[in-house]
Amino acid sequence: MNPPKTDARRHHDPEVRGFASDNYAGAHPEVLAALALANGGHQVAYGEDAYTETLQNVIRSHFGATAEAFPVFNGTGANVVALQAVTDRWGAVICAESAHINVDECGAPERVGGLKLLTVPTPDGKLTPELVDRQAYGWEDEHRAMPQVVSIAQATELGTVYTPDEIRALCEHAHAHGMKVHLDGSRLANAAATLDVPMRTLTNAAGVDILSLGGTKNGALFGEAVVVLNQDAVSHMKHLRKLSMQLASKMRFVSVQLEALLARDLWLRNARHSNEMAQRLAEGVRAVHGVEILHPVQANAVFARLPHDVSERLQKRFRFYFWDEAAGDVRWMCAFDTTEDDVDAFVAALKEEMAR
Repeated sequence: MNPPKTDARRHHDPEVRGFASDNYAGAHPEVLAALALANGGHQVAYGEDAYTETLQNVIRSHFGATAEAFPVFNGTGANVVALQAVTDRWGAVICAESAHINVDECGAPERVGGLKLLTVPTPDGKLTPELVDRQAYGWEDEHRAMPQVVSIAQATELGTVYTPDEIRALCEHAHAHGMKVHLDGSRLANAAATLDVPMRTLTNAAGVDILSLGGTKNGALFGEAVVVLNQDAVSHMKHLRKLSMQLASKMRFVSVQLEALLARDLWLRNARHSNEMAQRLAEGVRAVHGVEILHPVQANAVFARLPHDVSERLQKRFRFYFWDEAAGDVRWMCAFDTTEDDVDAFVAALKEEMAR
């Protein structure tokens, strides 16, 4: 059969890549092929379809027999739904000051979820039991929002990665205080690839209660999932997902993407590649005099400090963002489709601009 005719036209150069965000990348061809397979004919709406049912088995193969996935549209939606599921109306969430839920979600946990975020400054984006204790108090004080959840990100907003022992220690500490643990796993695949461990080692096996599982940053077109790991920790997930405007009517198209990533090893191949490109980028940057790498490069992000005027000129050649413009800090992200040539061209351009 010939492909259907369309009036749509390409409006960008597919050879152009930047280092602004792994969200800039398109969808992996295997994900697009899965979407095409799921298309055609009728399937029951709102998650009662064959693809969402199959996804549950795939999720359990990664996260244990009691895990249950609730596909949603995006990462912010996953975090807001997950955090509501493990808090009361008077509940609060302890998180790193740099956490995505605190700095990059437009107040959605507070405004949509009705939650209080209790933040803690961290040098590397990672919480520790000692840092949690800065906010873990006042459970009987009606004047203070009650700490009920510890939320961590894996990998963190600063590109650092928790070890399994670090997550286990946090979970044990939180549970001892009667709190639950949420993991923002928008880049969980990158962390697992770095540590060369299954995703379960960083989640249910370590004691995490609920997970926001990413797909978009690792090759999906759109879509994430809230994965309930501890069924006793949550209630009314279906109602919360709908109330939070995260229930997809044609859910099969979210579920089949996650199946394509997770059923075999596409999630791992994509994550390993983006991590490797970040390491290549870091190695190239370290050789450039006057450029400082700020944090360990443990996933697919490189944070650096360089002269402001150099960054501005370089941004005209490659897209990327300032992280702290006043300090001259920038963030460079690699994606599943970043190539060695992309990295080498960027490092060459950086050297040219630094020499001017």
